[in-house]
Amino acid sequence: MDTKLMNEYNRWLEMATADEDLVPELQAMADNEAEIEDAFYRELEFGTAGLRGVIGAGTNRMNVYVVAKATQGVANYICQRFAPEARRVAISYDSRIKSDLFSKVAAGVLAANGIKVFIYPELMPVPCESYATRRLQCAVGIMITASHNPSKYNGYKVYGADGCQITSEAANAVLAEIEKLDIFADVKSISFEEGLAQGQIEYISEDIFTEFVEKVKAESVLGKEAIDRNVAIVYTPLHGAGLKPVTRVLKETGFTNITIVKEQEEPDGNFTTCPYPNPEIHEAMEVGIEYAKKYDADLLLATDPDSDRVGIAVKNAQGEHVLLTGNQVGVLLLDYICALRTINGTMPQDPVMIKTIVTTDMAQQVADHYGVRTINVLTGFKYIGEQIAALEAQGKESSYLMGYEESYGYLTGTYVRDKDAVDASFMICEMFAYYKTRGISLLEKLEELYKTYGYCLNTLYSYEFAGAAGFSKMKDLMEFFRRGLPEIGGKKVVEFLDYSKGVDGLPKADVLKFVLEDNCSVIVRPSGTEPKLKTYLTVSAANKELAQELEQKIDVALKKYIK
Repeated sequence: MDTKLMNEYNRWLEMATADEDLVPELQAMADNEAEIEDAFYRELEFGTAGLRGVIGAGTNRMNVYVVAKATQGVANYICQRFAPEARRVAISYDSRIKSDLFSKVAAGVLAANGIKVFIYPELMPVPCESYATRRLQCAVGIMITASHNPSKYNGYKVYGADGCQITSEAANAVLAEIEKLDIFADVKSISFEEGLAQGQIEYISEDIFTEFVEKVKAESVLGKEAIDRNVAIVYTPLHGAGLKPVTRVLKETGFTNITIVKEQEEPDGNFTTCPYPNPEIHEAMEVGIEYAKKYDADLLLATDPDSDRVGIAVKNAQGEHVLLTGNQVGVLLLDYICALRTINGTMPQDPVMIKTIVTTDMAQQVADHYGVRTINVLTGFKYIGEQIAALEAQGKESSYLMGYEESYGYLTGTYVRDKDAVDASFMICEMFAYYKTRGISLLEKLEELYKTYGYCLNTLYSYEFAGAAGFSKMKDLMEFFRRGLPEIGGKKVVEFLDYSKGVDGLPKADVLKFVLEDNCSVIVRPSGTEPKLKTYLTVSAANKELAQELEQKIDVALKKYIK
């Protein structure tokens, strides 16, 4: 084994004693070189999405030392660029294992560096973090979460003063500071309790949370249109942070017929009833669907652990509960907002909708129908947040109608700059009630949109490449695809876009797009937060059956290359 790597392991054995869970884990590695290599072969990568990794001992893991070192880098960045009175940070955390510990460690490091810390006294979701960062005029926000990853993961997101995830420039500047530090010798820290006693750490008041709730409620587009709010709703926070904000907003807006999934109501970092707590995955929705059947609910809502994504299920004509995709919900919401704003005369001048390049092109068709301008951005909601900021800088903030990505992330307002499942849950319930009051189901409305714009099928496949060998394999695959393909699944490639070279003025990114004939396309990219390669397939056809048949051919062709 590499001597440098082994020396680092031995150093951790000697010095990593602050978290009692790490000591036996390090000791157990002693006779397993492969395990040592996987834990220490690199430092956990810091980027625009912050940190994300498996919880455990080592430089390639999420633990108190990695969190403290990253926070010292953030602190150095703040102290170099902000005046003393502007050195303020807001912190939030979700239900994941060690999230509360990591948030307190980060607070202690910041406080030791003379930075004022505001922290929620209980777990709160991503949108509440984004709101507090903006509202409390902080230089930076920190959210401890691994979003929808399995329970073995945790993460560390960093937000800019605008409440948006940091830019590539800021991430590189923070990374440069992190790389200067020794993980044990160069980190300043005091205990969380000491920071509170000194007044350097302060809890965020309930008033700030109430302000956030009021901002969400103000997103209604109903105007004078009447709706029956007594729709039967089943809601599950999937053991995460959404329970308090989602139920409060819904109840205060008249949606009181809510049944909570008891098995998933309480915070649980082990996600006992849904090992992969992602509303995109059917297994995560199974308990909720059983509740929806039992209570004959009209609508099932499920938010992920940090409550920035929401998935739904609705009843079909046979009384079965059908899951809708993120693309389908996004198109429905966009059409609803545009239609109601048109009816109520509240459509702004030069209205704008923002979506990611992997989100369905059908959204642009809907936007075009209502005279709404579409802005396409790279994958990641931070790019949507940046476009909102650009509109604000031009004095056109009111032009923004909605931003969304296919992975179940939506935002209809500008009060935060990240996707917001609290807002999305409220808007979905309002939309659902509006159509139900008029005798229309969401599935019927979706079919109406397909008849208007044509059937569009969008699918996502993820391939996991764990460890050092997997990381190398994933890089090789991207290089293979980067050399181009003449056809995929019998469809000729008519255009090839390599976003690493810059496309349409967008930032450079490791994303490849194959534009196929007949309005089909394939996008390939590595995940920014997980050891996975993702493929996004878009297929257009005359009907659902033909689209599914064609999608299978394209998917089979891609799998041959990947596997």
